[in-house]
Amino acid sequence: MGLINSILTWVMKKRIHQMELFMKYPHEVQDEIFKKLIQTARTTEFGIQYDFSSIQTYDQFRSRVPIHTYEKLFPSIERLMRGEQNILWPTEIKWFSKSSGTTNARSKFIPVSQEALEDCHFKGGKDLISLYVNNYPDTTLFDGKGLAVGGSHQINDFDPSASSYYGDVSAVIMQNLPQWAQFIRTPSLETALMGNWEEKIEKMARETARDNVTNIAGVPTWTILLIQKVVELEGKNNILEVWPNLEAFFHGAVSFAPYRALFKALIPSDKMRYWEIYNASEGFFGIQDQRDSEELLLMLDYGVFYEFVPIAELEKEDPRAVPLSEVELNTNYAMVISTNAGLWRYNIGDTIKFTSLAPYRIKISGRTKHYINAFGEELIVENAETAISRACDLTGAIIENFTAGPIYLAHGKKGGHEWLVEFKVKPSSMEEFTRLLDKTLREINSDYDAKRAHNLALIEPVVHSVEEGTFYNWMRSRGKLGGQNKVPRLSNSREYIEDILRMMAEV
Repeated sequence: MGLINSILTWVMKKRIHQMELFMKYPHEVQDEIFKKLIQTARTTEFGIQYDFSSIQTYDQFRSRVPIHTYEKLFPSIERLMRGEQNILWPTEIKWFSKSSGTTNARSKFIPVSQEALEDCHFKGGKDLISLYVNNYPDTTLFDGKGLAVGGSHQINDFDPSASSYYGDVSAVIMQNLPQWAQFIRTPSLETALMGNWEEKIEKMARETARDNVTNIAGVPTWTILLIQKVVELEGKNNILEVWPNLEAFFHGAVSFAPYRALFKALIPSDKMRYWEIYNASEGFFGIQDQRDSEELLLMLDYGVFYEFVPIAELEKEDPRAVPLSEVELNTNYAMVISTNAGLWRYNIGDTIKFTSLAPYRIKISGRTKHYINAFGEELIVENAETAISRACDLTGAIIENFTAGPIYLAHGKKGGHEWLVEFKVKPSSMEEFTRLLDKTLREINSDYDAKRAHNLALIEPVVHSVEEGTFYNWMRSRGKLGGQNKVPRLSNSREYIEDILRMMAEV
């Protein structure tokens, strides 16, 4: 273990004690965050509108300030992008995280304050390493470099005179990293922030192939493309022949379960470690804190105040949220945040479930707008990913990507679900794959099972195996390669299914 590695691992482990404090006193920490946010923003335009100066309790805040969607906050964000200040947050906002999300095709621009960068995004990155080092004290992570598969940024062309910038959250973070962090990462900043994704993958592969890469951070789908490109260019069988000291992949944005087998093929080592994070354009929220766990520790001291709305409440005109102290295990909640960048009671569109209340650990269950409920089956992303992973495991299949949508009722025909699946390795039998997919969904979702009983409302799923490259080409046709863009897993309409089928027919 090198000297730099020894020093940095020691520094990172010092943070563990602070984490233990918020794990032991979660409600007190969240109450302190709440009061600080309200006090700091009391003289902003938003704070004056809702009279933050007179808010003393959470109940007052909850009753006075409505839950906001992006659409509700956009007029204020638009003014910030034009250069106005002190609207949502008192300090200068000159960075915006651009996110297409997975709820609609229109880009979202999330304000990023200096406080959010330092106390949330940067802190989350450091805590990720701290927790990893705490679990693996023998790590040699810092003897090499970390490879970040990120996005790009540009000057705000919404209003060039505003002197502000926007880009994928990964690009915003990379551009603002301290010098010491730039020293231990690869590729060069110029390459990492390139806008053309296809050119960027090629250049990243050539630039990083000669580095001693010990860890990778990124979205599984785009990381796979990079690894495959490096292996191809170097003429090797797997990535360990290029990066023999690779020991960790820090991943987020989508469930890792459907990709585990593909990563195993690309990185054939039992010593490879996979570590999950929950970060988004709006903030850094959760980090895996235990070995071989699918739970994420909810990070409570990042300048983010959390609220949670039971999914059933979302249908109401004025949904009622609950604070951390009132959440229950295994209930599907929409997550609502107030942040040190001026997002107030903001519904970020993700759904989570608590798996532990002491400390607070969560699992991401899906998106508030990504589900199939055309027949009362209430199929969520978590169900889909569990079922497709099990079907793959039992049929020897390895997938690249998938999406699903409803088959609507028609005269003389029953409804169902249609799945488009891109396989890296096809299943031993498509019929068996479909049967196992359906069987698992029935086992884990009672509403789906009820609708499937005797083919009452739903017939067995229709599963299409699509050609390799289909989802990549589809995302490229939509201008959504790389960065934070993700293939939408489920849709309650046939929009995505029809778009992909139409593209395939035109080839």
